[in-house]
Amino acid sequence: MATVLTIEDDEITAKEIIRELTECGFEVDWASSGREGMSKVMIGNYDAVMLDRMLPDIDGLTILRTMRGVGMETPVLMLSALSDADERVRGLRAGGDDYLTKPFASQEMSARLEILLRRHQRTGKRETALHVGPLDLDLVTRRASCMGIDIPLLPTEFRVLEFMMRNPSQVLTRTMIFEAVWGYRFDPGSNLIDVHVGRLRKKLEGVEAASKLLQTVRGSGYILG
Repeated sequence: MATVLTIEDDEITAKEIIRELTECGFEVDWASSGREGMSKVMIGNYDAVMLDRMLPDIDGLTILRTMRGVGMETPVLMLSALSDADERVRGLRAGGDDYLTKPFASQEMSARLEILLRRHQRTGKRETALHVGPLDLDLVTRRASCMGIDIPLLPTEFRVLEFMMRNPSQVLTRTMIFEAVWGYRFDPGSNLIDVHVGRLRKKLEGVEAASKLLQTVRGSGYILG
């Protein structure tokens, strides 16, 4: 059974989506805000995402760009009341796989989703793991390990490490990390990145083979590898 996350702030629309997809055999999870949707999509393992373009807190395009920025290839069906061609193009160029204008017929929605899933299955197997040197990241079980030794990570630490492992041997600025993991504009006065990277570094340093993988580039950011 395919699992679908719908990120939709309108309760009536969300309930109609859930009803239709459930009848079609999907398992559906619902996030009623952009922030909740961002959190669920980053820690979940969904087969597809139905994403409202206009959300009251975090814009749908921001969520989509964040997903693609960290390498998530989950199919995304954009839903929007904005019907002009420029908006559809923006959604597709941001990484959306299809775009459906509100109001829409429920059967068309489920049919488009089924097509996206079939297309995604044909393009190859989903990436399930990342490797940088001796460091391994299992994207299915959400576990990190080095030379067979487990490295326990909190969800945010996992997402930071995942972003770094998708961009190995590159200097990653605090802004790049923040916007990829948290999904909104970085506040230069915040020490949030330093705190999370510091915790992550401490855990890596606890395993000898990984102790020097994460380095600070003074005045620029961080590099893994």
